[in-house]
Amino acid sequence: MARKLQNEGQLRPIDLARGHGLSTQAVRNYEEAGILPAASRTAHGYRTYTPLHARALGAFLALVPGHSHRTATSIMRAVHRGAVDEAFRLIDESHAQLLDDRRTLQAVETALRDLAHTAVSEPGAAVSRPGGTFIGPLARELGIRPATLRKWERAGLVRPRRDPVTGYRVYDEADVRDARLAHQLRRGGYPLERIAPLIAQVRAAGGLEPLEAALHDWHGRLSARARAMLAGAAELESYLRERE
Repeated sequence: MARKLQNEGQLRPIDLARGHGLSTQAVRNYEEAGILPAASRTAHGYRTYTPLHARALGAFLALVPGHSHRTATSIMRAVHRGAVDEAFRLIDESHAQLLDDRRTLQAVETALRDLAHTAVSEPGAAVSRPGGTFIGPLARELGIRPATLRKWERAGLVRPRRDPVTGYRVYDEADVRDARLAHQLRRGGYPLERIAPLIAQVRAAGGLEPLEAALHDWHGRLSARARAMLAGAAELESYLRERE
């Protein structure tokens, strides 16, 4: 029966699953989530797929490394409900995020080089400014919640002082620098326990050298994402052409 189905261009769930190293339950879940088009059913109620389903699954799996599982799911759902422009918009947003991350990495490298230069030219110079900023404005600037800044404080990533009158947290320029660096490293995929020693190195004005390995790894991650996006785009284009 299986051979007959495949000869007619039809595939069982197990055929589709084996072709992509998945379980049959994963294939069914992907169909229910809208990642795959709806399957046909035999007279006995069994699902049957086609090479088009295999192409859809291949496109989804190729999109995941560059766009994340969540965004890849949204892309495929948009395609299957006929909203191809929405799928393209999601892809554009991922590319824009990648570009922003590249700019962020460049900004972090520049900031660290400036810090190292300051440490050499003005040893012991304090990085501060009058006043300071409170937790709310800083959280809004970074696009995070105040609770995240409090969590970073507990992890030792930022060390705000307390206003003697109100008791509110006050972040001076060095604190803001550390918070920005922590935010960018989090976006780069670094866990808090790996960020803490990097922040400590920055505070000690140890220069860029202690961070070179982390920055090199970050460059590699961005390049890998870019290539994954290219691969995903090629698979999605093939699927769209076949659908047409």
